[in-house]
Formats: sequence, structure tokens, C-alpha cells
Amino acid sequence: MGQLDGRIALVTGASRGIGSAIAELYAAEGAAVAATARTVDEGDSRFEGSLSTTVERIRSAGRIAHPIAADLSRPADRIRLVDETVAELGPIDIVVNNGAVTFFEPVVDFSEKHWRLMFEVQVRAPFDLAQMVIPSMKERGSGSILNISSKAALHPDPGPDTAAGVGGTVYGMVKAALERFSTGLAAELAADGVTVNALSPTSVVATPGVVHHQLITPEREQWVEDDSMMARAALALVAGDLTGRIAYSHQLLAELGLEQPPADWQMVAAHPRSRRHQ
Repeated sequence: MGQLDGRIALVTGASRGIGSAIAELYAAEGAAVAATARTVDEGDSRFEGSLSTTVERIRSAGRIAHPIAADLSRPADRIRLVDETVAELGPIDIVVNNGAVTFFEPVVDFSEKHWRLMFEVQVRAPFDLAQMVIPSMKERGSGSILNISSKAALHPDPGPDTAAGVGGTVYGMVKAALERFSTGLAAELAADGVTVNALSPTSVVATPGVVHHQLITPEREQWVEDDSMMARAALALVAGDLTGRIAYSHQLLAELGLEQPPADWQMVAAHPRSRRHQ
């Protein structure tokens, strides 16, 4: 028996990295997964990974996956994404908002087009998907919404070795907005049996995008974590009753007794907002 037997999960940004790892683990735990991304086949993107590859791995393991090509920056695609998932698999029990498009540029050079695209994909799309699935979740008295965030949401200390110092200000803005949305929505739905959480890597995951943007500094190399740790934490958050959490992967797994505590707790210290809502 899997932890997600009989549940329907929609995972965005599932062509590679964290999204692919989450989709595969959810399927292994019994969920029927609607996996979505813009990159349908290998070679469609400069990065390795594709929707077809993720779905094939799930299906080859004897599990259920339905691929949906979609561009989260387009409102019509967001509507189609939910409609097709429900039509093909059934009412949605879990939504994982992992899809992202990111530009690392100084504020003085940041174009309006890039700014609007980042907020459309990483803030508006999760908001719209939540609006569409919440009525059914409330009616059934259960459901989970998980937003994938980053420590870039935390206020940086001024200096050259911060995310803002390498053009990460807007990235931090969208992740901060996503986290505030998560806690606010969790409070709204606390009496309805629907959990809402945000999850970030404890440090950094070497996804193709992270490598491309050269975000793994020499100081952070020893803290690089595998995407499977994020997937395990993502499973724990939707399989249980935690809600209103701004969680970090290794820290959360250690708290739940699923992983040994990190050797350096200062590295992964909980932000004051990271707490349990009953």
C-alpha cells in the first residue's frame, strides 16, 4: 500500500529536476499523476529532461501518469491543465506548483517582459490553479496544495555572496510572494481539510537550471542535496496533516524522524515563520 493510493496529483514543471523527482515518487506511492511542462521531448530544450522521459519512467514502473504539455504563462493553458487532468484521471487531490521561469539580472537591467513572465508563472499560475481546485477539495473535505519555494525568499544580508548580489532580487520577490500566499491560503482553508504548504531545499539542488545560472558556489558545494530529498519532503507534506508550513527539506525530514539531523544546524536553521499549524 502506498501513501498516496487512490489520489490524483497534478505536478507542474515535471520535465526535470525537482518536479520530475516529485512526480515519480508520488506515482511510486500510488498516485495517478498528471505531469505537465513545456518541454515535451528530449531536445526541445537546451536542458536535459523532458515530459516524455518523466512519464515513461513512471509508466515503465507500472504506475499511472498522464502527460500534459502546457505553458503556465498562458491563462488558457492553466484552465486546460485542470480540465484535462480531471477528465483523464478524476478530481484533483494534490497540486504541486513547481513550474518556474527565472532570469537572474540586476534590478537596473530587469526588463518588464521578464518581470511579468516570472510573476505570471511563479505567482499567478499557482494562484489560478488553487482557485480552480479548491471548490472540489472543500466539497470532498480533503486536498493538498504544495508550492515549491527557495531560501531566496528570505531577506538577504547585503554583500557580494547573496542571491541579490547575483541578480536574484526578482527571484526572491516571487518566492516571497509564493510563501505568503501559502500561509494565507492555509489559514483560509484550515477548517476545510485542505493543507497548503511551501517547501524549499535546505541548501541547493543541482538542477539543470541551477547549474546553468552558476548558483553552486564553492562555499555551497558541500551542501548540495539530491532532488530525491525534496521529493521525500514533498511526499511527507501531502501525505500528512501539516499545513501553513514554510518548510526546508532536510530540516523537515529530520523533524519527522525520516532523516538524520543535519551536521550543521546553523546552516539550516528554521526561519521564524516555519511552524506547525494544527
